[in-house]
Amino acid sequence: MKGGNWEATGLVLLTVWAQVVVWANDGDAVFIREFTLIRRDHLSEVPLHDASQKPEDSSSRTARSEEDRDTLWDAWGSWSECSRTCGGGASYSLRRCLNSKTCEGQNIKYRTCSNVECPADAGDFRAQQCSAHADVRYQGRYHDWLPLYNDPDNPCTLKCKAEGSSGVVVELAPKVLDGTRCYTESLDMCISGVCQIVGCDHELGSAAKEDNCGVCSGDGSSCRLVRGHYKSQHASGKTEDTVVVIPYQSRHVRLVLKGPDHLSVGSKTLQGVKGQLVLNKSGQYHLENTTLDYQKLADKEVLRIPGPLWADFTIQVQFASGADSVIQYIFYQPIIHRWRETDFFPCSVTCGGGYQLTSAECFDIRSGRVVVDQYCHYYPENIKPKPKLEECNMEPCLANDGYKEIMPYDLYHPLPRWESSPWTACSTSCGGGGIQSRSVSCVEEDMQGTITPTEEWKCLYAPKTAILQPCNAFDCPTWLAQEWSPCTVTCGQGLRYRVVLCIDHRGLHAGGCNPTTKPHIKEECLVTVPCYKAIDLLPVEAKPLWHKQAIELEVEEEMVVTEEPKFIPAPWQPCSRMCGVGIRRRAVKCQVLLSFSQTVAELPDDECEGIKPPESQPCNRTPCHKPNGGDDIEEEDMEMEEIVQGEELFEWEYDGFTECSESCGGGVQEAVVICLNKQTRDAALNQSLCVSARRPPPLLQDCKTQPCPPRWETGQWSSCSASCGVGLMSRTVACTHRPSRDSNHTEVLRDDKCHDPKPNPAQACNRFDCPPMWEAQNWGQCSGSCGDGLQRRLVLCKQRLADGSILELPDTFCPIKSPANQRACTEQPCPPQWVTSWSQCSVTCGNGIQRLEAVCRKQGEDGRHQTIDSNNCASEARPTRFRPCSLRLCKNFLKPGPTILAQRNVYIQWRKSKKVNLVVGSRAYLLPWTTVVLRCPTRHIPKGNIRWLKEGKPLVSLPHLSVTSVGLVKIQEVGVSDAGTYTCVAGQAQAHLVLQIIGNKQKGSIIEDINPYDRFVERLLQVKSASEDDLSIPNVLILNSQKLEDNLRGQQEAQLIAQLVSQLPHDKTNDSTLHHPESVLNPLLRKPHSTRFRIPVIIQKPRKVGSLSSDEVVVHVGSPVLLGKPVSTLEIKCETLGYPEPFLSWTKNGKQLHYQTRIDLLPTGSLRIQSPNQEDEGLYTCTARNRLGSSSLSSWLQVTGSKGRNCVQGVCSDRSNESLCNGQDCSLRWRVDTWEPCSASCAGGSQTRRIRCVRGPEDGWKDVEGHHCLGVGRRPPDTRICNILPCADWATTAWGTCNSQCVGPGLATQHRHVFCQDTNGTKVTNRMCSGLQRPSSTRNCSVEACILQWRVGPWTQCTATCGRHGFQSRRVVCTHRATRRPTREHHCMWKPRPPSWQRCNLTSCGRAGECRDSTRYCEKVRQLELCTLPQFKSRCCHSCLNT
Repeated sequence: MKGGNWEATGLVLLTVWAQVVVWANDGDAVFIREFTLIRRDHLSEVPLHDASQKPEDSSSRTARSEEDRDTLWDAWGSWSECSRTCGGGASYSLRRCLNSKTCEGQNIKYRTCSNVECPADAGDFRAQQCSAHADVRYQGRYHDWLPLYNDPDNPCTLKCKAEGSSGVVVELAPKVLDGTRCYTESLDMCISGVCQIVGCDHELGSAAKEDNCGVCSGDGSSCRLVRGHYKSQHASGKTEDTVVVIPYQSRHVRLVLKGPDHLSVGSKTLQGVKGQLVLNKSGQYHLENTTLDYQKLADKEVLRIPGPLWADFTIQVQFASGADSVIQYIFYQPIIHRWRETDFFPCSVTCGGGYQLTSAECFDIRSGRVVVDQYCHYYPENIKPKPKLEECNMEPCLANDGYKEIMPYDLYHPLPRWESSPWTACSTSCGGGGIQSRSVSCVEEDMQGTITPTEEWKCLYAPKTAILQPCNAFDCPTWLAQEWSPCTVTCGQGLRYRVVLCIDHRGLHAGGCNPTTKPHIKEECLVTVPCYKAIDLLPVEAKPLWHKQAIELEVEEEMVVTEEPKFIPAPWQPCSRMCGVGIRRRAVKCQVLLSFSQTVAELPDDECEGIKPPESQPCNRTPCHKPNGGDDIEEEDMEMEEIVQGEELFEWEYDGFTECSESCGGGVQEAVVICLNKQTRDAALNQSLCVSARRPPPLLQDCKTQPCPPRWETGQWSSCSASCGVGLMSRTVACTHRPSRDSNHTEVLRDDKCHDPKPNPAQACNRFDCPPMWEAQNWGQCSGSCGDGLQRRLVLCKQRLADGSILELPDTFCPIKSPANQRACTEQPCPPQWVTSWSQCSVTCGNGIQRLEAVCRKQGEDGRHQTIDSNNCASEARPTRFRPCSLRLCKNFLKPGPTILAQRNVYIQWRKSKKVNLVVGSRAYLLPWTTVVLRCPTRHIPKGNIRWLKEGKPLVSLPHLSVTSVGLVKIQEVGVSDAGTYTCVAGQAQAHLVLQIIGNKQKGSIIEDINPYDRFVERLLQVKSASEDDLSIPNVLILNSQKLEDNLRGQQEAQLIAQLVSQLPHDKTNDSTLHHPESVLNPLLRKPHSTRFRIPVIIQKPRKVGSLSSDEVVVHVGSPVLLGKPVSTLEIKCETLGYPEPFLSWTKNGKQLHYQTRIDLLPTGSLRIQSPNQEDEGLYTCTARNRLGSSSLSSWLQVTGSKGRNCVQGVCSDRSNESLCNGQDCSLRWRVDTWEPCSASCAGGSQTRRIRCVRGPEDGWKDVEGHHCLGVGRRPPDTRICNILPCADWATTAWGTCNSQCVGPGLATQHRHVFCQDTNGTKVTNRMCSGLQRPSSTRNCSVEACILQWRVGPWTQCTATCGRHGFQSRRVVCTHRATRRPTREHHCMWKPRPPSWQRCNLTSCGRAGECRDSTRYCEKVRQLELCTLPQFKSRCCHSCLNT
């Protein structure tokens, strides 16, 4: 590029354009539109030699950089204006070449600008450029041009498509305007006809891209991919169903429906406003500022939503006849709950080197509020940031002997750490669901190795170890039944058996199964074969003799088989020896009689109850004899002797006693009988060796007869208090004593009488999360005592977790149908009552009156009101009232004359003040050197027309006296010369003000003629000295002159003065000298101007601590608070003055204070802290704010003590368990449990807690009687009030008139006020209703005034006869459709405005090289000497030939 003075050219060109605007006031101003579309970079670089040319402004150019100094370029110029005001435009900067040689590089550079979203009604930028050509003929016709997007070959040309059937596509301009997007789905923009890459950071040439979550250069961690499918169920009988709920701010939504059903979309904003969209045909739809692309094809429907969604969208399916449909969906759901790192906690020490940590809190990105951690744990993608640790307060600590060097904390001993106790026993023995718990606390170790507990935040740099773990997850033993045996009979009905084993989780046969659930081991069976039984005809007597004798021999041992299983012994077999001692045996079987077949079946032995009879016993026969003598005979004799002795070889003997049946209180012992071998004295292995008939009888004796000591007696466990979410099982545990075994009386003793550890009276149960369920709170008060009353209640979706906490969830987590939140509550009909309405005005024009008309009406059973006889309402007084009414002016109406609103007051200045305001109609007694403002309030006259007189003569302005333009008289430092009568004149009306000066010549006297008030004021001022120092009395007393005059007539002057002085305010604690409650003032006194606007002021009381009781401390903000002993409540008062009434807010350590159950804000603005501890230490600041300004005052709160314990006057406060103790060992102390939940959520409830007197160390304390702790300190309170803020709800006024800006055909908006009020109807701050859904304050309404339309006029003559630069314009106005009256254009903006200009005569101007004019403005171009510029010379060739 060659150097040249191009900036001067630009300056002259801009000046020319301004002149054209001035000259073209007759409608030719459209000529500017032609030239303003020309870019500056198209200007010629040839210098203009013009006398009017100005030198370059050096201030518009930046200093040359080092790089520019080494080249031939000048410094870059300032940035140009942005090509667009919104939606992303381009700005450029130029530089010039300082040498006649060619400079390397570009003389222009660009940057993006105006990167803000355009309003929704702004329209597309490319579409605006196309519509600008709608008033230009193309091929002899006018067209409405639509933009052609995403041209792959040249996206920066302006190609437009004609709307309609022709659909012709034309390139209307070679370049689009700078800032136009190249493609619809990209930020790339066209600059000087070239598509430039733009990143999501709005920087040219940047490669930054948005991730799927919409975050520029993000990693996709702020959202999650959701996939799913849905299949419709036509058989359910529904007509529609919900497919999926897509939350707010989701992106890249795609749904595909295949089948005969149809899609529809519902929305719900964060404010609760609902919307519905029915998708009828393919195209773009808009819902809650979100664009939806819908395609309806022959066999499927496709819905795409690029996002982000500006509401929660509910995708629904409308069922149609035919087969079931399948819907597949995918979208990216934002993670709305995120972790964020907190600021550093306070330093662990104040000097000498300490540490401080950060933590992490879960917050809702939509509302910006902190929520419980469970919300963030819901998203697995959320990784809680680890706490950071840093050193702090490294300055050395100051000691008595100078500076003592203390190294950083962690060089001497380790950081605080988590320490856990051993695991408890598992809550279940098997089956899974068992829980073990342990306590985990933060401890620190000092240089001596002593470990002490400390605050948890010190350990947050490391993850806290688990406090719960599952245990005994293996399966419980179960019964395993094997296959059935064959039936015990071959015909008829019998039994079959099976083996049932108890199998544990290892597959072994073991015990532990529930016996009540054991499967049965036998059952009847039927064999379908008939049975035939032979009949025994012979009776017993008729049988053979040997048979009869056998029966008689065995009769004593014969047992009959029955239908119950029992042991049946067979007959004894013969003795094993024919002589001497032998053994006989028999079979003993478990048998049962089958009743159907009358047959006997054998069973396993374990099916029979009782002891199995013996199967063998000894038998003795006659002695054995041998006939031969000698040794044989001797041997036989010895054997015979052994046999004889064998008869007495075994015998029964007692062998001690069993253990006592009781350990105390008297039990029983039974003698043990054994079968003993006489020779060996050993017990026989088989008791059958002894004769059973000779068994000795049982022998019993008493034992352990001493009385039992007290012992614990436990009852049965109760059922679990909750089916899920951790409940409690309880049982009674009492220390009891029974004097003797025979006594039925049991005495209950104190727990300390039992020495064994006391069994646990309660244990946790059902420790698993409950499913989300609706929780309905108590019904509120009925809205009416009769008639159609309603009760409302709050219904929330909550989930009780296994740790006992309750999590509040969105409504979508709970079952679809929620409990009703309102119901009818009154049944009895309302008694008749007066219903009032105002009558019509008594006149048809001018001013009249209206009367309140009352009729007696009663509500019928159908809910309608009926008018009845007025005698039925006789119990109530009939309302009668009148009010003025004003209608249109009457034809002969005379405009009212000016009036003066005078006031009959007596002003008495009590002490000096800077300024006093007086109103005409009054009398004033003022001190000298006071600035005075005289006011004259009027009606029906401009303030500038008010005239002032003094002593009947016009008031003349003086250096210290002036009359303002609004009719006020200002007198600076009033003196004796200013006393007199001032008259305000407004038209024919006049009002006077008498001004008198106190203290002239005579002390305390009045310099004026004596009048009825002078003596009274003089006497009153004489008593002024007695109360001169009382700053609580106002500077100026304002008395009602009428009442003063009546009182002077009715009583003596001295009495009246004494009464008035006694009624003056004397409250020295009141800091205000101007504002006093009206109840304090005497009826004579008027209340001073209390509505004067005033910046808030916080009253600071003396530095003292007041208390309601030794346990409740009340202080005023501004004073330091030092708590040396535990208190139940601390109240910091913040009393303010100001108008309008200030709004109070509190901060702690410079951060907004979050109110909670323990820290709350009282209605008076005071801050209440319950059970303050060291965590509450800090700087508390109260800020009072109104629209005039704000004021703040702070108090520092410090709770003394160390290592978790405070000891003041022998009473220790242990913060770890909130107990009180006496002395250092804390053997006796009060133990305080946590407060129960408040009984009411608002309007005042109560809380209780358990107070116990305990003894012993912390790890082994025991309850004792309460009187033992009376000496260690006062018993802490066990009740307190809570939630004292009044109940409140949103209330609304009636809808206003429908006359605002039009938003559609026949539609406007109307408004109403929404405010928060309590149950008494009193308006309260909106903060008290912040948790409730706020009603809408606007809505659409129908109004005839908005039935508007655009009306267009005829086109003007084209500005050119040929070429590409001709255009014409027309008038476009917004008019009413019926009356055709024009109105303001913004009322029609809900509909696109028709174009007001278009190009025309777009035909060729002849052969190339032919010199002719192509515009009708060429004469002005020649006059302005613009022919030197190529763009003007080419269009005005003929006119510029001779220039």
